[in-house]
Amino acid sequence: MTQRPSYLTIKEAEWWRTAVIYQIYPRSFFDSNGDGIGDIPGIEQKLDYIASLGVDAIWISPFVESPMKDFGYDVSDYRKVDPIFGTNEQFKSLIDKAHARGLKIIIDKVVSHTSDQHPWFKESRKDKTNPKSDWYVWVDPKPDGTCPTNWLSVFGGSAWQWDSVRRQYYLHNFLDSQPDLNYHNEEVQLQVIEEFRFWLDMGVDGFRLDTVNYYYHDDQLRDNPPLADRTSPRFMGGEGNPYEYQEHIYDKNRPENLGWLERLRTLMDQYDARMLVGEVGDSDAEQMMGEYTQGNNRLHMAYSFQFLQNQNSPEFVADSINKLETEILNGWPAWALSNHDCIRVGTRWVDEQYDIATQQKFFMTLLICLRGSICIYNGEELGYTEAELEFHQLQDPYGINFWPDFKGRDGCRTPIAWTSDDKSGGFTAAEPWLPVASDHIKNSIASQENNSDSMLQFSREILKWRKQYPQLLLGSIKDIKTNNGVLSFIRTYHGLGDLHCYFNFGTKPVDIEIKKQGETIYVPGQRSEVSHGTLQLEGFSMACIK
Repeated sequence: MTQRPSYLTIKEAEWWRTAVIYQIYPRSFFDSNGDGIGDIPGIEQKLDYIASLGVDAIWISPFVESPMKDFGYDVSDYRKVDPIFGTNEQFKSLIDKAHARGLKIIIDKVVSHTSDQHPWFKESRKDKTNPKSDWYVWVDPKPDGTCPTNWLSVFGGSAWQWDSVRRQYYLHNFLDSQPDLNYHNEEVQLQVIEEFRFWLDMGVDGFRLDTVNYYYHDDQLRDNPPLADRTSPRFMGGEGNPYEYQEHIYDKNRPENLGWLERLRTLMDQYDARMLVGEVGDSDAEQMMGEYTQGNNRLHMAYSFQFLQNQNSPEFVADSINKLETEILNGWPAWALSNHDCIRVGTRWVDEQYDIATQQKFFMTLLICLRGSICIYNGEELGYTEAELEFHQLQDPYGINFWPDFKGRDGCRTPIAWTSDDKSGGFTAAEPWLPVASDHIKNSIASQENNSDSMLQFSREILKWRKQYPQLLLGSIKDIKTNNGVLSFIRTYHGLGDLHCYFNFGTKPVDIEIKKQGETIYVPGQRSEVSHGTLQLEGFSMACIK
């Protein structure tokens, strides 16, 4: 009996390593019941479409019970699907139907904080002696009544909120309706473990850990120092947000977090083929991503924010890859160009002076050639650009607080257009919770299905192409360089032959001397030719030589 190549065995045992993960923002994917909001049955109805993309897993943004002040990232019941999205039974049906199509299900798990409507917090705030009195971060005011520390909220203002019932401040890294859990309390850790176990028992395949570096705070309550270098790329905001003025070493990023991740991994290892991917949000997160993924007892993967910024030069991309590779070592990254928190890559990285479709295909190709797992945000496979909204249309509290310096996250969260028949793009029979962009309706899924040159058809083709090469699925990455606007690197895996990848970020053709002669691999949607030892690479195009 012939032994199968090792990469197939790895793929079965650790599916997440080779995975392309399709992120769904459930409010905006498909509305099955005509209330203007996408839901769990809507996702189930579109599983055939998702499977047709060639992705391996679905990551669903929060859908459990919530007051929706931060659209699900403020949880009031960890074990109940919010009624606007459906029921627990409908979610279990979605898991089963996805598994039948070979799709894994990953869910967002938000456990650094809860909603202030969660029963735990309601009990905790009653007094200082109740059984959950220490489940949240409660601190007395300074003698003059002011906040205990200088810590700031990501969403603006102090991270401390005065509570007149307990007559203490509580910590909130985000909205004041999102109090932080106290992970220094053993009971909190034990309870949160059970919240994970509930969904593991239901059959979910993995968790995306929201704000994974925010779980612990400094128990000595030391002030953050000012940020020495404010010229580096900003994390989730701009100069209009004072959060960017501090070095966040005491309100998050604490060393105690490693012990908690190890405890959580112990739970995951009790189940077959489950996965943890952590969202490490910070202005300099690479070292932490390395720490969080080292060995076999912490996170399986770390989610990178590097390419969610506005920079997209070949030098920036090369530096970002090199920096992460230096820090993460044998850890496994998860790369993305877009998600529900940032301006879509189709607006952020694209130069409108040149063909937009060509650039979108080029950047998608770059993404799928990186070492690590790949995350694609719903609409990215369609070439969606950021939707423009007026102030009165905003739903996101982040955008409302910082308008117009920062317009919030609604522009990347507008509903998917399935058809071009009406103003809702076939997303709903009612008024959609956010308007559907007219450009998206024009480039609906239905219209792209019938266009062989569409971004949708290209996305399917390039994802299918990636699966042919173990070097891209599991291989190492080395010799990451730039020259004359061209990014190059080598992907290699267990003697199967190096793949030399070249990406021309410029608008004009570039000739590249190929020292090592080899086979030029056809890459979907790309325009290149090798002649007499010279690679002729068109603008916004890539080539792969074996």
